[in-house]
Amino acid sequence: MHAPARLTAFAGPHKVAAGTLHAVAQTLKELVTRDPGAQILIFDDTNGNQVDLNLHGSLADVLQRLPREAAPAPAPQEDMPPPARTPGRPKLGVVAREITLLPRHWEWLATQPGGASVALRKLVEHAQRDNKAHDEQRQAREAAYTVMNALAGDAPGFEEASRALFAGKQPAFLSCVQEWPADMREYVLQLAQRGWSGSEER
Repeated sequence: MHAPARLTAFAGPHKVAAGTLHAVAQTLKELVTRDPGAQILIFDDTNGNQVDLNLHGSLADVLQRLPREAAPAPAPQEDMPPPARTPGRPKLGVVAREITLLPRHWEWLATQPGGASVALRKLVEHAQRDNKAHDEQRQAREAAYTVMNALAGDAPGFEEASRALFAGKQPAFLSCVQEWPADMREYVLQLAQRGWSGSEER
């Protein structure tokens, strides 16, 4: 199980926990011990996706099932020599997967220095740089919508808020969510924040 960097948990419209996986798990275990019927939804703050936590058993059982948190890297020791350099290029971690292109694409790639693989990697890297801001905005809006759909799918103004979100119309979006419960509204706005950067209409 990959451990998300930060989580936020809701019981109904109320935020009940936020923080690292282990901190949230501990808080939620205490909550369900007091209120076994609590309906809890847990979200990954990075992408808005829901996260499942097995809260059965004791707190020790719950924490033991979680992936270990990354330990800090050890400090280098001064009396140790640096690792020996080896000849050749470092491993790039290249992954082979099948792609399909038209014949004219393959013909063009064959003429590029380094061959098709090098040319494709360069194209992808250029696209990543050129589209970084747009991709971040899109991902932020998708994360906000994922949470909205789970928490506020039946809330007044949901459809209008969704349209305003993806259209980049921040004032209209804020107007649509103004009457939502405070915790829910603030979390959705937190996730959507990067989606407004560079929008034409604010």
